[in-house]
Amino acid sequence: MNSRRPIASHVAVRDGRILGAGPLEELAGWGAYELDERFAAKVIMPGLIEGHAHSWEGSAWEDTFVGYMARTAPNGVRHAGCDSIDEVVARLMDVEAAMTDPGEALMAWGFDPIYFDGPRMNLADLDRVSTTRPVLVMHASGHIVNGNSVLLARGNITASTNVQGLMKDGNGQPTGELQGPALRQIAYKAAGKDRFLDMGKGDSLWRFAYSAQRAGVTTATDLANELPEGTVESMAALTARDDFPLRIVPAFVGMSCSAEDGVKWVTSLIPRSNEKLRFGLVKLVADGSIQGFTARLKWPGYFNGAENGLWYIDPEELPQRLAAYHKAGLQVHIHTNGDQATEVTIDSIEQVLRQSPDADARFTLQHCQMAHDAHFRRMARLGICVNLFANHLYYWGDQHYAHTMGPERAHRMDAVGTAHRLGVAYTIHSDAPVTHLGPLFTAWCAVNRVTATGRVLGKNERIGVEDALHAITLGAAFTLKLDSEIGSIETGKRADFAILDDDPLSVDHMQLKDIPVWGTVIGGEVFPCSEIDCP
Repeated sequence: MNSRRPIASHVAVRDGRILGAGPLEELAGWGAYELDERFAAKVIMPGLIEGHAHSWEGSAWEDTFVGYMARTAPNGVRHAGCDSIDEVVARLMDVEAAMTDPGEALMAWGFDPIYFDGPRMNLADLDRVSTTRPVLVMHASGHIVNGNSVLLARGNITASTNVQGLMKDGNGQPTGELQGPALRQIAYKAAGKDRFLDMGKGDSLWRFAYSAQRAGVTTATDLANELPEGTVESMAALTARDDFPLRIVPAFVGMSCSAEDGVKWVTSLIPRSNEKLRFGLVKLVADGSIQGFTARLKWPGYFNGAENGLWYIDPEELPQRLAAYHKAGLQVHIHTNGDQATEVTIDSIEQVLRQSPDADARFTLQHCQMAHDAHFRRMARLGICVNLFANHLYYWGDQHYAHTMGPERAHRMDAVGTAHRLGVAYTIHSDAPVTHLGPLFTAWCAVNRVTATGRVLGKNERIGVEDALHAITLGAAFTLKLDSEIGSIETGKRADFAILDDDPLSVDHMQLKDIPVWGTVIGGEVFPCSEIDCP
């Protein structure tokens, strides 16, 4: 990713940083050296950077996986997917039968009803699992949960509950589907467990780090964390260890308190950063998920006629929160899935920048899946970055084509080609654990734009392999304001590398996702995948 020397045979490292890359005879000028040839038959890339993931990737595996597509856990175990709601229920019934504490909640994650024909999951489905203990099933998006009757009763969720996102049947009674963050919080409290708060626990962070290591990732965001003191202490302690195999960039959830309190808290955390932990990023969420029908879409709305989605922040409040964090010198990333949410967010950023100009604010739109050319032209003019959810093309492309966006808009979704053509600084991401953590797979999605059934969505939005590799290295670093430290192999940067068994520029572009990862190097310390000992 160094444009002046894109390919080299050797890299010299001292004190955790890169002295230079090039032929051995040049690098020998730095003085006496030890020649490490263990990677002579490998390919060394800059450490891959995941610009949108969550440490929930670690805590999620404490619960039962019920996703549609098979998934590999951080310990390397492959978990089969569930092909129907009945199969989800059967898996949960097996887990429930083995539970010994009668009061313990049964928790599951990864579910998504958009893959199944017929009615959505309801109270009757989960009451088949248990009528005595709470059962909570988190949807793959993280924006929706389903609960059984016990969970709703403990949460005092009834037909008269006046909270946005409570789904009801034809008789006006709750179906057990709870949309949006407010109801999700009530559901977790009723279950007595909150995996989002568990994200900061030691074992969860280790699992998150090992998932990243297996994917060749050396730096990852934790892009929505309330960062309570216990989590901050845990992150600081683990990242200070030499054997912890990941740099983490946490993003404070900027709607979890008043903007004034948020500014004070994030500002107070910045001095507690270390070489593997970087505080100072803020995350706001404008809307929900497209496949969950909670994203905000412009006219003509959802292809199947579903009602428009949810505002997670009132559009009138969004510029006020953006302004508060921006004026404090904090970088803000904003979740916008639907095109209406994207447009409102761009309007808000423009308003803020008119009041407080900053040519290098690097506001970043996360997901931004339905943006069209006019949106990207405005992003380029305002210096807004974008992190596009390329994995969605494979995981939900067919569903967006058939149910949410319809054919034409599905062909332009996650328009990496347009961002590249119009000069918008961009990266691409997994949103792990929403989809699996693996930047080479994400690059494959952006290069090929192939859905799970083999349909090509938007061939004109494809990008080349070199551009995709830039997106998951230096492109991601730029959106995090870390491009002076990581993202390329050049003098002065951190000695962070992904060690691959094959060359992404030599394999067929359809094989890009299948390149094995040997391990990583972080600050000159080698972390082989073969030595992972996952809790």
